[in-house]
Amino acid sequence: MENPQRDYSTISPSARGLLLMKGLTDIPFAREAAQLMLAPEPYIPDYNRTEPGFWGRMVHFENRYHSIDQLLQGLHSKNILELSSGFSFRGLAAVQRQAVHYIDTDLPDLIVTKQGFLHDLQQQLPPATGQLETLPLNVLDEQQFSAVTSRFEPGPLTIVNEGLLMYLDQQEKKTLCTLIRHTLEERGGYWITADIYLKRNKDLNQVLTGNDQLSNFFLQHRIHDNMFDSFEAAADFFHDAGFTIDQEAQPDYTRLTTLDYFLKNTGPATLEKLRQRGKIQTTWRLRLR
Repeated sequence: MENPQRDYSTISPSARGLLLMKGLTDIPFAREAAQLMLAPEPYIPDYNRTEPGFWGRMVHFENRYHSIDQLLQGLHSKNILELSSGFSFRGLAAVQRQAVHYIDTDLPDLIVTKQGFLHDLQQQLPPATGQLETLPLNVLDEQQFSAVTSRFEPGPLTIVNEGLLMYLDQQEKKTLCTLIRHTLEERGGYWITADIYLKRNKDLNQVLTGNDQLSNFFLQHRIHDNMFDSFEAAADFFHDAGFTIDQEAQPDYTRLTTLDYFLKNTGPATLEKLRQRGKIQTTWRLRLR
């Protein structure tokens, strides 16, 4: 099912760069993992940066992370599968708090590095309450997807992803939706995705990139082209794929540790432009319709 013309391993450098950014936040284990990433050199968070674009990205990614946690609350799910998790350690945090079975997945090369980080991080933690597995997975491979989901005990499954759909074209999105729908038809549960992005505003890259390296990465993977034309179009896409919106995350700006830095370094004219532009991303909890 994987497109033979695409090299999915090239996506991984974005996860590395994002981890070094998230080290400036209080996202669980982000700073510790960033230090492991740079070792033996020290990781020194730079809070003296003044670029509005940098702090805009920080606010965006920090809010996106917490939006998934918000929609996980109240589900009491014992089985959680995270797709293309990158260097996020949501699973490690979850099994410290709850008796859940959490399977954390991404491409093989990244997973090997992440397993090393997890080994080091777990040395400093008490025994987990739940069970964490970290496994390689190409999310478009039906056999791999089925093999991973079969590791869970019977019962509802919650699938989460943050930063995946914008790497997939329309047909690849449909393939993933089919795999997730079949899985939830068999088990029950929900799909939480933070990847509802709009492509209507081409100034998105000015807010979320702000440097040539990341801008070039967005261009290479056609990130803008893979976004949705509108929130209505996104809802229609998931409806046609067999899903309906169960709940939408609401931003909690009091939760964001980087918001003050963004406001301090962003002028009134830019803030007004962002307000006029409106929302460009949201997080949905989906269920079968």
